[in-house]
Amino acid sequence: MVEVWGLKNCDTCRKALAWLKDEGFAHRFRDVRAEGLDPAALKAWIAELGWEALVNTRGTTWRGLPEAERAGLDAARAHALILAHPAVMKRPVFDLGKRRLVGFKAPEQAALRASG
Repeated sequence: MVEVWGLKNCDTCRKALAWLKDEGFAHRFRDVRAEGLDPAALKAWIAELGWEALVNTRGTTWRGLPEAERAGLDAARAHALILAHPAVMKRPVFDLGKRRLVGFKAPEQAALRASG
């Protein structure tokens, strides 16, 4: 079962969920605003993927943050930022059990097909 972490109103998440359904993948959607994120799981994601892969610096949430919160990010500060503002997380995050994928472009789709 693929766990998909994202936001219910995110267009990319909706596209990913529709694609998973069309491809026949068993999946469960987890809304980061409604459910929050487990701090330990987020720390593991950052260790695996790097904080740069998980912080969406192109979104409106990021642009709306004070400069003091955006400046000087490192793994620890990114961890705290994502926990405080879950919408700043790049999405969707696919948890495949043994590894995670971030985003929903052709490489992630190919990796999902290969895992399934």
